[in-house]
Amino acid sequence: MPTIFDFSGRAAIVTGGANGIGRGIAKRLKAAGAKVHVWDLESFSADGLFSYRCDVTDPASISEALAATGANEGAIDILVNNAGSGAGSKSILDSDPQQWRKLIDINLMSVFEVTRQVLPLMVRNGYGRIVNMASLAGMEGTPNLSAYSAAKAGVIALTKSLGKELALTNIRVNCVAPGPIETDLLNQLSKEDLAVMLAKSPMRRPGTVDELARIVLFLTAEDNTLNTGAVFDASGGRAVY
Repeated sequence: MPTIFDFSGRAAIVTGGANGIGRGIAKRLKAAGAKVHVWDLESFSADGLFSYRCDVTDPASISEALAATGANEGAIDILVNNAGSGAGSKSILDSDPQQWRKLIDINLMSVFEVTRQVLPLMVRNGYGRIVNMASLAGMEGTPNLSAYSAAKAGVIALTKSLGKELALTNIRVNCVAPGPIETDLLNQLSKEDLAVMLAKSPMRRPGTVDELARIVLFLTAEDNTLNTGAVFDASGGRAVY
């Protein structure tokens, strides 16, 4: 029997929620009763979600989105730092330093800056749930994805550190480390590359957006009182720790 979550009266921000995993998480939170604000480079009007254009690598853009969100909410209860990208990754020898730094900004610095600006609202209200989207790449290191892997490893460490900082409050901070998930991005891989990737998974299949969203719903629920600073594997058994 599926678990039923009730987020009535809760307000959430999901970064990178215009498409893919972020959109799936945002829709599930909305279906469970939350008022969901999506921050993304793309704006849209659908699914009963509130959409704001936001560049999560730009502190000023984050401040503007937060001000716009604040006009609709007195508090932010849930933050899902999902925005990220591995586009433009190359081998270390072929990497351009500027592109490498850009990927660190998108995947790691954005998590720090968005959290830094949203967290005071949670502290003021004495409640919060933060979930950061890491990756299996941050646990294992993926060839030709050094910047992405390093950034996601940083997200994991940041989650552990902040979880400990806030352990004596009613704010919980956790992260999820997915392996391959059925999205448009995965569908762009060749059949050969996808077969090699899935062969490494004991389940021999990618996860679904809905499976990943259910993990996030638990971590953002009020019932999640003991888990903080933790990494939740979502790789179908592939992760070794």
